[in-house]
Amino acid sequence: MSQTEVAPKAELLEQLRRLGAPDDLARAHPVDIAEALNLLDPRVAGRALCSLPFDLAVRVLEQPEFERRAALFEDLPAEDAVLLIRAMSPDQQADLFRELPPADCSRLLALIDPPMRTTLEQLLSYPHDTAGGIMTTDYASVPSSWTADQAIDHIRRAGRTRKPVYAIYVVGPDQRLVRVVSLREVLAAERGTPITGVGEHRRMVVVKPTTDREEVARLLSKYNLLAVPVVDDAQRLLGTVTVDDVIDALVREQTEDVHKFGGLEALDEPYPNIAFTTMIRKRAGWLCALFISEMLTATAMQHFQAELSQALVLSLFIPLIMSSGGNSGSQATSLIIRALALREVRLGDWWRVAVRELPAGLVLGAILGVIGVLR
Repeated sequence: MSQTEVAPKAELLEQLRRLGAPDDLARAHPVDIAEALNLLDPRVAGRALCSLPFDLAVRVLEQPEFERRAALFEDLPAEDAVLLIRAMSPDQQADLFRELPPADCSRLLALIDPPMRTTLEQLLSYPHDTAGGIMTTDYASVPSSWTADQAIDHIRRAGRTRKPVYAIYVVGPDQRLVRVVSLREVLAAERGTPITGVGEHRRMVVVKPTTDREEVARLLSKYNLLAVPVVDDAQRLLGTVTVDDVIDALVREQTEDVHKFGGLEALDEPYPNIAFTTMIRKRAGWLCALFISEMLTATAMQHFQAELSQALVLSLFIPLIMSSGGNSGSQATSLIIRALALREVRLGDWWRVAVRELPAGLVLGAILGVIGVLR
């Protein structure tokens, strides 16, 4: 190993020690390594990643905590980049290509095998916030003509690869989804039992590739599933969405909601990586809108300047009224955003919300008014 390979690994180990992770790469978790690589310069991080055992490097790349992998791939030699991409799961490949600049996407796509390129282009054709955008084409499927024994042998072979096995998807000759069988049901089946006769015959929970990822998460939670199959209009199996991918997607979704709740446009990158101009552009719009609305408030107060000058005591209540109004608005906003997130209300229910909040606002205002009078 050359000196140029040793130095990046030494820097990686130093960052792992600072994070309190094991200083032995063989015992370090891929998440810890990913977080340590985030702290390094992209060029150094790229060389450190390439110095790791290949399987470990791939697992590190697939960690959602690895925030700088797009910058790392911009500096990696094409041969190393393609080898790593080929070993990644299809959904992680799609996530990576969404992060890369268009020029790097075109360059790397041209170097990938045609079958893999076709699959990747199909995944990239779906919006990132849909089931098709977060699904993987790595799943365990068996023909409907197989027996439970054959399915178990297939599971064993799949277990020796990195293919996730949450359930067995039984498909017909035309790739149409026939049944979804759990691992427990397959293992508990009698030898020689046809796979179509294994387990309980229940209605399959499936989603379309255009289904919103929040709806996918709701279905996984409602039916207590680890994965849900994605099918087209003809019920042909396209892929699966696993619970870990949904969690990663929901974390991003909730981050966007928090940003919007705070009065700024959603930020797509981690805070330390956001460009200064992007930060200004995302925040300036809402601040300008709020500033203009406050100017209108000042204009209204100026209209009543004569009355205020005759009774200066009234001006003492202005900050109190503004503060109470802001707190009341924050309460209502928190309740409505939470209700929208849980699908308790929808945008079409705005009139129901208005009918409910208007009398509530009047009653709350009356309560505060009584307290003010008693004071």
